[in-house]
Amino acid sequence: MIQGALAGLAAGGLYAVLGVCLTLMSRLVRVVNFSQAATGMFGAFCAVWLVTKAGLPIWAGSIIGVLIGGLLAAVIGWIAATWLSEADTTTRSAMTVGPLLLLISLSFILFGNKPQPFAPIIAGPAFTVGGVVISQLTLATVGLAIVVAVAVHFLLARTKVGTRLRALSERPTTAELLGIRSRPLQVAVWFVTGIISALVIIIVAPSQSNDATSLSMLIVPAAASALLGGFRRLDLTVIGGIVLGMLSGVVAQIGQISAVRNFLPFLFIVVLLLWSQRKEVWDAAR
Repeated sequence: MIQGALAGLAAGGLYAVLGVCLTLMSRLVRVVNFSQAATGMFGAFCAVWLVTKAGLPIWAGSIIGVLIGGLLAAVIGWIAATWLSEADTTTRSAMTVGPLLLLISLSFILFGNKPQPFAPIIAGPAFTVGGVVISQLTLATVGLAIVVAVAVHFLLARTKVGTRLRALSERPTTAELLGIRSRPLQVAVWFVTGIISALVIIIVAPSQSNDATSLSMLIVPAAASALLGGFRRLDLTVIGGIVLGMLSGVVAQIGQISAVRNFLPFLFIVVLLLWSQRKEVWDAAR
């Protein structure tokens, strides 16, 4: 059980990082970005192609792949900021389903529909506690999730850029009247979250089902993590991702119900949605 839970920490860190990106997007640009993992997947696939086909070193291919993921996200953000600037959150979020499907289809055309030969960037045990091995990958993903969440909190709370971003999120019309340029800031948020997504997927993909569909559908557990924090709180998002990963690891160790781990994110989402509506349900029942 403990070994399974710790084995699931690496995936939990991945869910947490993507969940933090979703939370950041929701807070600052009013979008639940369903293409978040897909842009990272496509950048990661480009990195693999550059290493295996073009002969670039792993570090060079990975950097270019991360930049491609960021640029793809920035293009989607530019479209949203240009043509959907006045649209509500639902419409802007629905728009991102198109790039999700497009990037999955394009990856099939360019790279095939089989898992890609990712080379492990971070591998091996880090240390052992009570006979339980903690891998370097686990430390990297959980550490990255915490670092990203803390960095985002510091950016929003302590910097002028963060103040402008919060102003655009909470009072967009007033912010623009005060001379804050909304489009470059929004595109920058898309670009940064795209880079983070591509980076974490490149790191974790060797230990995951790394076909295009599976990596793109990481958006589901990421959304479950972000939902725990109401797409607002970064700390609860990180906790949600880590808990979900550990639960998946524990369930995977139990042979009779191991297949259920694929449905855990959906159950997580359903339970959280029902819990969030408990007051309305209780009030209606009175």
